[in-house]
Formats: sequence, structure tokens, C-alpha cells
Amino acid sequence: MTPAPHPPPPPPRLLITAGPTHEPIDAVRYLGNRSSGRLGVALADEGASRAWPTTLLLGPSPALPARPEVELVRFQTAAELEALLKAHAPRCDVLVMGAAVADFRPKAPASDQTKLKRTDAPITLELEPTPDLLANLSQSKRPGQLFVGFALEPSASMLEGARGKLERKGLDLIVANPLETMEAPDIEATILSRGAPGAPIKTRRLAAMPKPDFARELLDTIARILSSETQP
Repeated sequence: MTPAPHPPPPPPRLLITAGPTHEPIDAVRYLGNRSSGRLGVALADEGASRAWPTTLLLGPSPALPARPEVELVRFQTAAELEALLKAHAPRCDVLVMGAAVADFRPKAPASDQTKLKRTDAPITLELEPTPDLLANLSQSKRPGQLFVGFALEPSASMLEGARGKLERKGLDLIVANPLETMEAPDIEATILSRGAPGAPIKTRRLAAMPKPDFARELLDTIARILSSETQP
């Protein structure tokens, strides 16, 4: 009697963060960065097109997913994103941490009902570091979860910086791209991946391509890794 075939594994649950954080100085001013969120949105649309259950945590960015299947949740600050990750990350199979989280925030911002008055005298802002959200999440990462990070670095030190983040943050993959391409429609990515324990880090450099094309490439890479992990 022929044994029944094994059912295919369920599609991976994909959690993506994208866009900048805005850390308030007062009711109208903030510390931010130039992240567009376009790559994270492209990844969410690509995940949904594969019928992967996809949640996108999106910062203050005008870019929005086109696929209605994407579960969209908005945030403004690193603290808001931290709370959302604590709620969503335990349920995901793949986390792609594409958000450009501010490294620092005002230690004592003015009330959200206050606008600081302009004066001719200098002012001083005291900043404090924000939590390392990805490194903190990695400490509670469960077996089988796949964590992907990004490293935006100057070309001369890009690979060195990406390798350091891969190890320091406990990631499975990291996408390195040069600082010089910030806000460009294309991405010049190098994918670094962790192999077996003790094995050297694998490095694969890709040609420059539009961000939707890279989204397909990255999710293909993730799918191959997940497939290899489920093989008997």
C-alpha cells in the first residue's frame, strides 16, 4: 500500500518592519532619518503575492503596500515599534527588520502640546540611546525562526560592518547596501548568511536592481533556507 504523501508545510508567517522612526522634540519637531520605507513595502507586497501571511509594521512613510492581503500596522517612535514587535514577533516565522530605527532620541522631550519658541540663543538637546530592538528580540528567538537585518554602511566599511551586525545581533541573514545609495529606487545589495556552526559567513553580491526585483530575490533566498531546514 502506497503511503499517503506528506502534506506541504504551511506558508511562513512573515513580519516586516519598514520606514523611519520619528522621535519627538516637541509637538511639531522630531529627530528622524531619510528612510523611505519603499523596500519594506515591496517585500510585504511580494510576501502577500506568495500567499505568505504578511504583517507590515510601517513607520511614518508615504509608501503603502498595494496588496490588500497585507496586514498594515503603523508606528511613529522606537518605543511604539518595540511594543508592536513584542506583540507580533513571537507569532512570526520570518522577521525582516527593515525599519531604520533612530539610534538616539531626546531624553526629555517637551510636552506634545508644546512648541519650543525660537530664540537667538543656542539650545542644547540631551539625547539618550534607543534600545537595540533586533538584538533584544534575538535573545528570545525560538528554534526555526529566521531573522533578517539590514546594514546601511559606507562602501569602504560595508562588509565589515555587516558581518559585525550579523554576529552581534544573532541574525541568520543580513542585507548590506552602501550608504551612497540611500533614497535611490535601486539597491546594490550584498547578502551575508550564517552557515553551519563554525562555518564561514557566506557572501553573495548582487547587481543593482529595482527594489521590487530585490524583494523577490530576498524572499527566494529565505524560501530556500526554510525549505532546506524542513527537509528530512
